[in-house]
Parts: sequence; C-alpha cells; structure tokens
Amino acid sequence: MSFSLNEIEATAKRATRGAGYAWGISEEAAKATRWLCAQGLDGTVELSRVLEGEFAGSLEDHVPAGLDGDWVGRKDLCPLMVGALLSDCAHMLLAGPIRIRQVASPMMLLPFAAYAARMHNAVVSVTAGDFKALTDGARLMPRDDCPIRADHVEVAFSDLLIEPCSRQTRATPDPAAWTILNRFAHLTYAPATEESRLLGAGAGLSDND
Repeated sequence: MSFSLNEIEATAKRATRGAGYAWGISEEAAKATRWLCAQGLDGTVELSRVLEGEFAGSLEDHVPAGLDGDWVGRKDLCPLMVGALLSDCAHMLLAGPIRIRQVASPMMLLPFAAYAARMHNAVVSVTAGDFKALTDGARLMPRDDCPIRADHVEVAFSDLLIEPCSRQTRATPDPAAWTILNRFAHLTYAPATEESRLLGAGAGLSDND
C-alpha cells in the first residue's frame, strides 16, 4: 500500500515515541525516515530494525562514550542518537572525517549526514565497509547495499554528486516493517476510559427535551 510522506513521518514519530525515545529524538527519527523514503529507500524498514533493537531502555550503553577520536560505546551504537550527535557536531567535519564504530542500522545515519551537508553547503559521504553513499543534503547517491550493522563508519566531505536517486513523493513500506511501526505507535494511544467512551458517544445519553 502506498502512503504519503506526511503519513510516513507521522507514523514514524509515534512509533519511535512508543518505543521509549523522547519526543525530540522521535521527531528527528520521523524526519530521517521520511527523508530516506523521499530518496526511494524504505526508511520504515531501517526504523523498524532500530526500534526492535530496544536501545531506548538503556541508551547510556548505546551512545558514544566521548567525541574525541573514534565514536564508540559500551555496546552497538543507536543510529538515532548518533545521528542527532552528528547533526549537532557537523562542524567537526571541518577538522577531518568522523569515525564511528559498531553502529546498528547505519543507513539511518544518511539523513543526518544530509543535514551536515546542507549546513556546510557541501557533499558528505558515509562509508560502511563496501557501502558508500554521497549526499548534498537534498539528494542521495548510494552505492552497493548498506549493511544491517557496521563495525566501522566514516563520515567525511566528498566529491561532487552524480546520478542521484530520483525523488519520491509517496512511499510503499514493507508490510512487515509497517506493521512493526504501527505496533509501536499504538503504545502512545491512551487506553479508553468510561468517561472517554461516553464523550465519544456524543450527547446520546442526555435528554434535553
């Protein structure tokens, strides 16, 4: 089934919040998912993998211990948290590549690298093993398949962008991934109470005659 990018973003936001992330990170995750879908990639698959990784319950283990040298944590890094750091620390690219170790779902870093590219009005590359993608902020040129997990990721300034992906205005999520996102999103809905059920029923229980 096809969905608008607005629908993708709204569901991704609620799903990320339902998985236990703060609203701020949930908003960033939603924008990142939308950006991937706009590039013709299935961002819902990548986000569903992250949410099923259950990083939110112990984020202190899944964020870099420091930003000097390689970014590495006690366990696999959460790409949503690393992506937010990458956006905040985009100025560090002026001093050289940012190297990140043991990252889950590294494709989720691409939208945040795009933010860095827009900030510097430059092309930024993300390399993970044999995978390499380049973005100027608005467009993306991926090469090869992105791994589900990467031992080493490098983010750096790069060459000019050629043959970028065609921009999309709608997305067709993988059904299994879409089900996972909706399952997490459902956790944000308040359970119905007797009062809310009565209010939802309208004025049918009152008699004003």
